[in-house]
Formats: sequence, C-alpha cells, structure tokens
Amino acid sequence: MDLKTLCEMNGASGDEKAVRNALLEAAKPLCDSVKIDKMGNVIAYKKGTAGKGHVLFSAHMDEIGFIILDATEDGLLMFRPIGGVDPRVAVSKYVVVGEKKVKGVIGALAIHLQSPEDRQRVLGYEGLYIDIGAKDKEDALRDCPPGTFVYYDNDYQEFGDGCAVAKALDDRVGCYNLLRLLQGTYPCDITCAFVTQEEVGLRGAYGAAFGTDADTVIVLEGTTAGDMGDVDKVKRVCEPGLGVAVSFMDGASIAHVELYREMLALADEKGIAYQIKRGATGGNDAGAYQRRKEGKRTCVLSVPCRYIHGPSSVIKLSDVEAQYQLAKAFAETR
Repeated sequence: MDLKTLCEMNGASGDEKAVRNALLEAAKPLCDSVKIDKMGNVIAYKKGTAGKGHVLFSAHMDEIGFIILDATEDGLLMFRPIGGVDPRVAVSKYVVVGEKKVKGVIGALAIHLQSPEDRQRVLGYEGLYIDIGAKDKEDALRDCPPGTFVYYDNDYQEFGDGCAVAKALDDRVGCYNLLRLLQGTYPCDITCAFVTQEEVGLRGAYGAAFGTDADTVIVLEGTTAGDMGDVDKVKRVCEPGLGVAVSFMDGASIAHVELYREMLALADEKGIAYQIKRGATGGNDAGAYQRRKEGKRTCVLSVPCRYIHGPSSVIKLSDVEAQYQLAKAFAETR
C-alpha cells in the first residue's frame, strides 16, 4: 500500500474503521498473526529467525478532524475539532462531511463585517461554521447529524524537490513504514502496532501496551518541523530534508538513554541521515508505552512535517525513507 492511498483515507480519532480495515488486509499476508484488539488497534506479529528478543514498532492510524455538534436555523453546521487543530488554519478550507462525503467549506464572518475588536483576535470554533449549501437546519442535519465526522478534502501530491503534501501525513508515514517493515525478515520477533486515538490522548497505545511482551518499543511518528520563515537556526526543532528526527525527550516521555544512544550510533554506522529533535514539546504514543504494564524502553523516530495538523502538511520523502531504514537496521541488529 502506498503513502498516497494511506493519506487520502479518512480516519479521525474514533472513526478509524476504513484505515483499520485497509491496514488489516495489507498486513495479513506479511506476518504470522494479526488481530484487532478492543481499542481497535491492528496488532501484527512476525516471528524472528533466531529468537533474539521481541521489539514492538508502533504508529498511529488516526488523524485530526472535526465533528458536528448541531446546526443553525439557517443551515450552517456547528462543529468542534478532534485533536489539536488551530482554528486559524481551518478557515475557508474545503471539507467532506460524513460517510456520504457531503461537500462543505469552513466559513467565518467576512472581514468586511467584523468589528475592530474581532480583527484583533483569533476567531474560535464558536465563530466558525461549515457551509454545505443547506436551505435550513432540517436540511443540514438530514445527512450531517450531531456526531458526524468531518475531514479536510485534500489529495496527496508530490511536488518540488522531493516533497509531498497531504492532509494526514501525521501519522500515515509511520503506518506506511510499518507495512514496509513487515515485508522483511529479522532475527528478533517483531510486532507492528497500528494504534488508534493518539490525537486525543494516546488512548489506543495504552491498550496495545498490555497486549505484547516486547520490552522495547520504537515509535514511528510525524513531528512538527520548525524551519519556516525567519525562525532562528537554534530554534529550528527539526527540519525536512535532514533525515529522521530522533527524540531524547518530549512532553509525554523521555527516551531510554542507552536505547537513544544506540539509535544514533546505528544511524552513524549505517550512514542513515538523521537529526536530533532539539525540543521537548508535544507528545506521542511513547508516553503511553512507558506508563503501562511493567513499562517499556522507548525511542521515537519522527518524520519532520511542516504545517502539521493542517490540510496541507509537507514532508520530504527522503526523511520517510530514513525513518524506515533506521527502524529496519534496528530490527536487523537485535
């Protein structure tokens, strides 16, 4: 399954069914066993050739999105975000609503009609609506009732100097590379966990942590690039094109020190492009794996992503390859 196919699927936290089913079918011929657990995670297990331990590789299948609350009397849909979505990014973007993929656009009061005070602040979601061209409230809610999921309506495209743009690169890049890992053979047992609901609190990974006896977890993620505009070099947390970003710490976890150093040494030995993520913000599923059962050694390998959690995130495909190569090298050297 290619990255384009994965990114163009819709699967916000709590609505991962389409992505889950596709990953399940893609994983089946590549592993010894695969199952869906009670949290909706896809857990794919592949036995090693030499019985040298057990490593879990994890990536989250969910993406950010929106959900319908209600509609106004004149037919505009009221909604809220699923996950961290800056309302400034959402205004005027095309969306699809529900399983019928009703076309819509996120709108706000035109600037001509805003008060001077309005222009000095960021409009919150209470000031944004989704316009699907409905004639009234009843018409709007017929196909888009409360609880309906909403997605950005964007295609995957490759452009420029080895770049790709899409709506769900976080974290379909990780899912893509997990499937690639399952195609290989390794001395250790590996489990590839495609987990749910990362964007709303690492919920799927908390469940997955109980379903494996692996003591080492490598999380494959997408992370915020900090190289846009006039950002000082020292403040650029990571940059597309410099390789996979290896984290020593973030807001949810601290990497196992020996594992972190081993990963950097392995990248140097194999000539794999990498960078150290120079920041300790945000969080990812490593935090869940560290905190459940007896705990796990964790390290996070991320693809730097510009405009993350927006409709048009941008990556360098060379970083996706570097993430895969480092994860693969780690499994091959257990």
